[in-house]
Amino acid sequence: MKAAVFNNSSEPIELIEFPTPIPEANEAVVNLELCTVCGSDLHTISGKRIEPTPTILGHEILGVVSTIGSPAPKTISGTSLKVGDRVTWSTCISCGECNRCKSGLSQKCLSVEKYGHNVAIGRNALRGGFSEKILLSKGTSIVKVSSEVPAETIAPVNCATATVAAAFRVAQEISEKRVLIIGAGLLGLTAAAFATMYNPTSITVCDINPQRLELAKEFGATQTIQLDPKLDDESSPLGSGRTYDVILDFAGSSATLEDAIALADVSAKVVLVGSVMKSPPIKVDPERMVRNWVSIHGVHNYTPGDLAVAVEFLEKHGDRFPFFAMVGKKFPLDEIQQAIDFALQTKPIRIGITQ
Repeated sequence: MKAAVFNNSSEPIELIEFPTPIPEANEAVVNLELCTVCGSDLHTISGKRIEPTPTILGHEILGVVSTIGSPAPKTISGTSLKVGDRVTWSTCISCGECNRCKSGLSQKCLSVEKYGHNVAIGRNALRGGFSEKILLSKGTSIVKVSSEVPAETIAPVNCATATVAAAFRVAQEISEKRVLIIGAGLLGLTAAAFATMYNPTSITVCDINPQRLELAKEFGATQTIQLDPKLDDESSPLGSGRTYDVILDFAGSSATLEDAIALADVSAKVVLVGSVMKSPPIKVDPERMVRNWVSIHGVHNYTPGDLAVAVEFLEKHGDRFPFFAMVGKKFPLDEIQQAIDFALQTKPIRIGITQ
């Protein structure tokens, strides 16, 4: 079987033959149906993000179970996997025994490993979606997926959608709240759609890209704000006196975030998701935070429960929004380098890799 191996940003991705893995207890082998290319994959390929190499990238994966070990691994709901099951799974592989796992932070397990971020050496090499087959290891949270949901809609569920579900869990009450979403990439668009489920007073999405803001309206945004890419404290359109009850950041821009936090109303919750790379520190007025009971939370990755919520959301509501159209183009694995070049040059929200 073939997989695409990334070594470094100065070399093309290399297609290499691997032996098909034989699953052991609580493991399964999955045939790739679709892997969507996340922005973090492109950051790694372009050298903006450093991963241990050689590696098989790709973590937004949908697949069909081809072989299972004995005993068979179980899904989050407790059912045993069977050959032919269509599945998605957590990006993180957790031990389930350390204090972080037991306290509900399995995504921060002390011995965590991650799909699409693993060194492609040895028995566990095949953990990336740029591959014909993937080995699901013990400690993976697995969810069965309805055959009725298009692959393009559901493939990003174990990254973008599940992370959004985690952000909303932390934000808690959304009903009749004024929601500000920073960033209109797939995470921000998904957050707008997610917010519509909770009857907020308003859903405001901001971004520098006017085309993305038009898309945001299709995903449920009631208002949009186009940001100046040369944002500063004097010219920010966020600084116009409006305030918000829930602020969700998926962009990671320090300048925008600093301005947005200043607009947090009494008892507001600010949830930071997009700051996953080095960025300038921001200034926060501590007195205002204290007097207004404002809380700031960081969210990185998600729990098994968040993944289950995300899958249910897309199965029930995915066809209400243009998720399917967010995968602009699909490429076979044999054309992986052309796919990456296309994504880096045209910057679509997502592209897909198939067998």
